[in-house]
Amino acid sequence: MSDERDTRGEDGEDTAAATRPSGKRSARRVRASDAPADNGSVATLDRPSASRKADKTAGKAKTGNPFKRLLKFLREVIAELRKVIWPNRKQMVTYTAVVLVFVVFMVAFIAGIDVAFVKGVDWLFG
Repeated sequence: MSDERDTRGEDGEDTAAATRPSGKRSARRVRASDAPADNGSVATLDRPSASRKADKTAGKAKTGNPFKRLLKFLREVIAELRKVIWPNRKQMVTYTAVVLVFVVFMVAFIAGIDVAFVKGVDWLFG
């Protein structure tokens, strides 16, 4: 007897792989073009009850005490800010210097293009 078990189901599909999470979403809905149409009926993806239920849950998020929602929002902001990796002093000085050098370069570049256009227009029409 071997240690390997036959994990294939009756339809030939691997049942062990079907029970393990793969990290991908499974295709739960069937496309209308792929679904067999019985008795001439057309398969529909959107059901009215599902859309009504989604509308009700979307409306609940807007109701409630605005102060509680604001407090919840601020707590979530603080929680997210705790996850941020803040730069140390040396990194901050380096980043600031890089930004300032880039801004000075861009200002000089745009000023040079502006002067060139002014001289070109003056020569052309002047």
